[in-house]
This record gives sequence, C-alpha cells and structure tokens, in this order.
Amino acid sequence: MEGMSAVKYAELGAFLRSRRERIRPSDVGLPAGPRRRVPGLRREEVAQLAGASVDYYNELERGAGSQPSEQMIAALARALRLSADERDYLYRLADRPVPVQGGAASHVHPGMLDLLGRMTSTPAQVITDLHITLVQNPLAVALVGDQSGLRGPRASFVHRWFTEPDTRLLYPEADHESQSRALVADLRAAAARRDAKDAEVGSMIRTLLAVSPEFAALWADHDVAFRRDDRKRIVHPTIGVIEVNCLNLFSEDGRQRLLWFTPAVGTESAGLLELLGVVGTQEVVSAAPTRTGGRSSRRSG
Repeated sequence: MEGMSAVKYAELGAFLRSRRERIRPSDVGLPAGPRRRVPGLRREEVAQLAGASVDYYNELERGAGSQPSEQMIAALARALRLSADERDYLYRLADRPVPVQGGAASHVHPGMLDLLGRMTSTPAQVITDLHITLVQNPLAVALVGDQSGLRGPRASFVHRWFTEPDTRLLYPEADHESQSRALVADLRAAAARRDAKDAEVGSMIRTLLAVSPEFAALWADHDVAFRRDDRKRIVHPTIGVIEVNCLNLFSEDGRQRLLWFTPAVGTESAGLLELLGVVGTQEVVSAAPTRTGGRSSRRSG
C-alpha cells in the first residue's frame, strides 16, 4: 500500500463500488442482459471498460492491491462516467496529483463519452485543443492507430507532426503543406483562447519554435483558424487512401473536441470504412512500423 493509507484504500474501494452501482449498462453502451443480480455494472465490465484486469479491479474495490497509476485513475474515471469533481476526488483518494486540464489525462466530459459510445459505425475520438487524444472508439484506433496512451510532449499530434517525420505518413505527401498550415493556425487559435500564462501551450510553442524551422516560419504568418471541419485523405497501411470528412463538436470551454470521420461523398470511402471494421485494430498495429524505445508513431491522428 505504498503511497496510500489504509483509510484511503478503504474509501477508494467504497467510492468505486458506489459509482459502479449507479451506472446502467446502457449508459456505457453495454447490453443489459438477463438475470442481473447486482445494480449497475459488474466488476468485470468496469475492468473491461478501463482496460484493467478483473483481479486488479476487484482488489481496488476491496481496498487492497497496489496504488493505482494516474493513467489507471483516468481510465476508471472515464469508465465510471465520473463528473469533474468526482474525478478529482478519485485522484486525491489515490494520493495522485490532480492533472491539469488540457493534458493527456484530462477529464472527458460524460456527455462526450456518451456520444462517443453511440458512434459504433464511424471512427470517432475525443481530443484536446492541443490535439492530445484522450479516448478513441475501436474504429478510430483501426483508422489512425492507438494514440490515447502517449504522454509528455509526444501526446500532442501537433508536436509529433513537426518533430517526428513518420507521423506524416498518415497523409499523402501532397497534403503535408496544407496540414501543417491548418495545424499551426488551429494551435494559435487554441493558445489565444487559453490564459496568456498557460504553461502547457506556452511550452509547446517555445519548443516547436526552437526545433522546427517549418513551424517557426508558419507561426510567423500569424494565421489563426479553428479546425471545425476538414476533408482529409488518410493513408491506411492495409486498405490504402481513404477520403473522409472530419467533423468536430467543441466543448463549451473549447478545451475538448469530439472528432469523427464520415465518408466523403462521391468517393469509395463508405465501402473502405466498412472494410476497416472487418480489418480491425489487430492488423493495423501489426502493420505499423515501430520506433526504437517507444510506441509506433506511424499511425497518428
């Protein structure tokens, strides 16, 4: 129980149990099924939604086991559809620092999670205003790769775009210039919307100005425009080029966006997106080249 007192462990378990029991399976996109003997979700269902082992989650509810990581707390908060206050409380019970809003462990609004859970036939994900992926549905993982586990500066797609050449394999080379311009203009809009003293966006901009001449040149143009909708050509390693419309639903404060992809009219993309569901995430992961010492940056969003 390193880092946590027995009292906090017990309170953590009781809190998780109370939140689990209030959620209906339909709230998180699960079938109700017959003969449910417990209110709310089963423990194994919460474990599945959070990407944890059933044994580990059972230990947490019993007030035992190892201290949960910050990544695990974020996953549990999303699985249990916690409010922002509940999420912060869970971090404090686990003796972990409450993450700054806008980072890779940001709280996802339950309403956005609900919408994401209902988008079963189209790729969709929730990202921050700095293009940090918070959560993805299976089709989004199949289309652009699993991005939700990245931490530090690399968590931002904008950072990877200007610092890791493999990231650009997501789009045809002919589209790279327009993507660069759109990303920089969007980042300037996001930075202006945040507090002028915001450390996260300030650090990102300073780093990119120092390491990327391309970014510095585009930043000097002072273009500003949120990316509300786009038409993109995405290069899938197995299926090929898929032309899609990329749409955004912004949260009230602009810090998060629900991003989803629909087939572009007049193309074969509808059939390709259906094929994507058959190909699934397994083949995408195996087909993506890896980088030494880290996750693949081939598939990004």
